[in-house]
Amino acid sequence: MELKRVVVTGLGAITPIGNSVPEFWENLVNGVSGAGPITHFDASQFKTRFACEVKNFNATNYIDRKEARKMDLYTQYAIAVAKEAVEDSGLDVEKEDLNRIGVIFGAGIGGINTFEDEVGNYALNKDKGPKFNPFFIPKMISDIAAGQISIMYGFHGPNYATCSACATSTNAIADAFNLIRLGKANVIVSGGSEAAIAAAGVGGFNAMHALSTRNEEAEKASRPFSASRDGFVMGEGGGCLILEELEHALARGAKIYAEVAGTGLSGDAYHLTASHPEGLGAKLVMRNALEDAEMKPEEVDYINVHGTSTPVGDISEVKAIKDVFGDHAYKLNISSSKSMTGHLLGAAGAVESIASILAIKNGIVPPTINHTEGDNDENIDYDLNFTFNKAQQREVKVALSNTFGFGGHNACIIFKKFAD
Repeated sequence: MELKRVVVTGLGAITPIGNSVPEFWENLVNGVSGAGPITHFDASQFKTRFACEVKNFNATNYIDRKEARKMDLYTQYAIAVAKEAVEDSGLDVEKEDLNRIGVIFGAGIGGINTFEDEVGNYALNKDKGPKFNPFFIPKMISDIAAGQISIMYGFHGPNYATCSACATSTNAIADAFNLIRLGKANVIVSGGSEAAIAAAGVGGFNAMHALSTRNEEAEKASRPFSASRDGFVMGEGGGCLILEELEHALARGAKIYAEVAGTGLSGDAYHLTASHPEGLGAKLVMRNALEDAEMKPEEVDYINVHGTSTPVGDISEVKAIKDVFGDHAYKLNISSSKSMTGHLLGAAGAVESIASILAIKNGIVPPTINHTEGDNDENIDYDLNFTFNKAQQREVKVALSNTFGFGGHNACIIFKKFAD
């Protein structure tokens, strides 16, 4: 069968550097850090006392107060970004076949704040007998954001969540892309959200020695590809893309941000939390995406890398890029949005896909901030263009976005400038 073409017609974002897509993009291009002291809980006794938190978020701007109380923060973020994306897309829900509109929306961790609160309250009061909030389970489970979005709009198409750690929302977008091009839906609301800046979240990652402990200079702590990097910075928020079958989008006169060219998936099969030191899974996932897109490496202009600012992960990704792209690697722009947003875990892929799409639309590559001259890693060759510290203007016809998750889950997506 002939596969249908799939385009992006709407975007939504809640991030540590902006509570809308325009605000996020402006701060991303300007190299603004979203890091600061943790306010969500008392982190004074933790090894890491800072994170990239969402600022000034008010759930009641998007959801009725009574309904918001039934949702964990990660679901509130999901509702907020879905509303922005649907509105941005111009979809007239009353005129659409709702059986042909789906929701695939993931979370890597889900309702950890709800879990903490409920189990903590039980532990403190168990002598009085078990007392749990009746919404404990539906607030906590990681599929509920997808369910809540579909309920809000009455979308009866494919509806489920993906969960693959930091690759979660890229997997969600990949699934949405595949279902649409196979003719299973006209439109899919896709992405991910996360709200794991909680005592258990920070404490757990601290115990793994995964987080930066640069407490005295939080804004400079996320420093991908610098020798002094010491771990990632936790972020939170959400990203949403409206994926739509091309003919459906054209028939309703929708604006088109970009076309989805192809996706790739792979597994490291190596370690619970560490990427393969030679980047074997990363090489495979990028090659799979290029093959799916029927593209040569030379056609890619920009890579929004996973780039978490971890000592091993950054090295393996650079090795993979050099192996896959060969001489063309030196003509690419490469940058890590996480240097500004921190690591949004299950939401990272969606937010970084938005950054990639807007780089195509605006002809601007956002920077990798916090790199200091001379701060070089002997294991990374600095002959590639990491777009350090300042955005660069260039025509971006094709952008590739990488996400790699604990467990060895790798997902890659390629966007290209739309042309009839």
